Amino acid sequence: MTTWVPASCTLPTPERPLRVAEFDALFAERLAGSSRPDRLRLEMAFTGGPGVEGRVRDLVARESGCCSFFTFTVTPGPGQVRLDVEVDAAHEAVLAALHERATTAAAGRNLP
Repeated sequence: MTTWVPASCTLPTPERPLRVAEFDALFAERLAGSSRPDRLRLEMAFTGGPGVEGRVRDLVARESGCCSFFTFTVTPGPGQVRLDVEVDAAHEAVLAALHERATTAAAGRNLP
């Protein structure tokens, strides 16, 4: 299983699987689409609904606290919440792994 948690993450090790599980659940339940417009940027769209924007904002705020190399921008819109993720060149592989994990988790909801 690919992990996107880098060595530079300051989240205590025992808490990392819980955070990854939170992201996986969000991706599996709400990811409507994603793209990499360039190597240092990931764009994701989540289906909207009650509490979705707050859930996304809470999760990325906590992630920013331990992985400060991420820049997250949350933009609500009609029926969806958009999340733009940017990193510096040193963390390009982390962004690629995050994208892979997101698309894998979202694809899993279509399985019987």
